Amino acid sequence: MQNFEIYHITPFTMTDFPERLSAIVWFAGCNMRCRYCYNPSVVRGEGKISEDELFAFLRSRVGKLEAVVFSGGECTCARGFMQILQKTKNLGFEVKIDTNGSNPQIIQNAVNLGLVDFISLDFKAHEAKFSFITKSNFYENFLQTLKFLLSINFAFEVRTTVHSDLLSESDISQMAQILCEQGYTGEYFLQNFLDTGENLGDLGAPKQNFDPSKIISPLKISLRNF
Repeated sequence: MQNFEIYHITPFTMTDFPERLSAIVWFAGCNMRCRYCYNPSVVRGEGKISEDELFAFLRSRVGKLEAVVFSGGECTCARGFMQILQKTKNLGFEVKIDTNGSNPQIIQNAVNLGLVDFISLDFKAHEAKFSFITKSNFYENFLQTLKFLLSINFAFEVRTTVHSDLLSESDISQMAQILCEQGYTGEYFLQNFLDTGENLGDLGAPKQNFDPSKIISPLKISLRNF
């Protein structure tokens, strides 16, 4: 397990946890190198905030915030992540995890112990493009995480970041079909690539057009930032 630390805290958000006033805790480091990732400083960086500083902040927000979102990077790789979840729940907060699904055992343990209330699961790509886009071999891990969450009817969403030079309407249609075949019936969220001028793949604005109306999906497709 790699020793990733807390990189940054967003003290307030109304958009990252549905219907909850939340803070976001960003963990440095990730076990993927997604080409479209617009947080290279987080993924490649080191922690700047100690656990003691985190909980001093969270104690100051008791009664003011409803939830804490753990994101990154990949938060499930963080040192002592389960203990951080437990201490956060002990303060009375609801917890949301943003994850690439690469650590299914961590997710299972967190859910089984009642330490997480909602999960955003990133579906990076179908198997044929997964390693090219993520520079990793965690496709089966993602499927294992997905199947576990479905098996217990847990509250979660599936989302995909779309850079149309990497994923086409046909790719998204295939991914929606995969989700459906696994038993997922919720909304499938597509997030438009955010061009901040810096990303892990040295990508610029997409050269290929992306038309969501061309997606053939058995699931409801919901668009973010399109």
